[in-house]
Amino acid sequence: MRDKAVALYRSAFGAAPHAVASAPGRVNLIGEHTDYNGGPVLPVATPERTAVAAGPGDDGLVEAISSLDGQLVRVEDGAGGRAGWSAYVAGVLRELQALDAAPVGTGVRVAVASDVPIGAGLASSAALSVATAKALNLLAGPPLEPRQLAGVAFRAEHDHVGVHCGIMDQMCAALARPGHALLLECASLATRHIPIRGRLLLVDTGTRHELTAGALNERRAECEAAVARLKLELPELVWLASWPATWLPRLKRALPEPLRSRALHVVGETARTRFGAQLLTRGQVKRFGALLYESHESCRRLYQCSAPELDLVVATARRAGALGARLSGAGWGGAVVVLLGKGSREKGRGEQRVVQQIRRTFARAYGRAPSITVVRPSGGVRGARVG
Repeated sequence: MRDKAVALYRSAFGAAPHAVASAPGRVNLIGEHTDYNGGPVLPVATPERTAVAAGPGDDGLVEAISSLDGQLVRVEDGAGGRAGWSAYVAGVLRELQALDAAPVGTGVRVAVASDVPIGAGLASSAALSVATAKALNLLAGPPLEPRQLAGVAFRAEHDHVGVHCGIMDQMCAALARPGHALLLECASLATRHIPIRGRLLLVDTGTRHELTAGALNERRAECEAAVARLKLELPELVWLASWPATWLPRLKRALPEPLRSRALHVVGETARTRFGAQLLTRGQVKRFGALLYESHESCRRLYQCSAPELDLVVATARRAGALGARLSGAGWGGAVVVLLGKGSREKGRGEQRVVQQIRRTFARAYGRAPSITVVRPSGGVRGARVG
């Protein structure tokens, strides 16, 4: 992707970029909708990456082009009201400028190339934002640490684009380590790298969702309403994920539907994620897989963020003998992560059986085969000056 971004920059702007950076997509193993509720998440970075080539531009002008459509977008620095992927670039630039960590007034040029699927629940927007932050930071200003880049990218998406997301995607894109998942406590931002011994598949159903216009903002509002009501029971409560699991009867009495179901999912998913990280650390992959099935059922029944395509893939994976499967990436479409064993048998006939049954069942139901790829946990953001 790096070379593609550089070539696109040269073609569009007639010069070499001054910096290039890339960041990965992510697959969340477990911890769905806990991030913006102050709970833990356990994502891995994917091999697919978004690369951003950047250089100086005309005063006060942001020029951006993507290999996706080849259309050059020009916007005045600081202008609001943009839509589409260029809004992420503009938001990142404003956040960096506020930190004196990017060019001010001179304008910038950006070229983007990516193989992270868009709208599949693989955090394509975070990959773009984090890679853009790294590339633009390399142009001027003091170098930012990966955590700082994640914060810049999060504020760009949350405050400027208007997606009421948590910080999981940006932290994974910035801090991921090859061969590991990232256990992130979203309230404290404490992190720990957890080794992955199982084999992971990603099933992209091809069903897309638009987070800014979808149900994500609605779910977040419901969780905030649940916290407001639960403060009557526990005044010091800040995050929904902090509600004591032993107090579930009190939670059920205090909340009407659908707030009750949303809160039950978040509290249960918080416990599953922390326990899951312990199981992976101990190499207990089979028990971890059972938690994935539990998580998907909670997402489907309590949080109502699944979709028929996702449910079909999970059910088929279970019948085929997969250790675990669940929706990954907010839901309402997108992808399913499937966990297989770590032995040679699962790498051979067992994996083939799971893949074949998912493809066959999905094709019978929807007339097309889903994309199925192996997920090899990868590293986070990287970048360098050019020339």
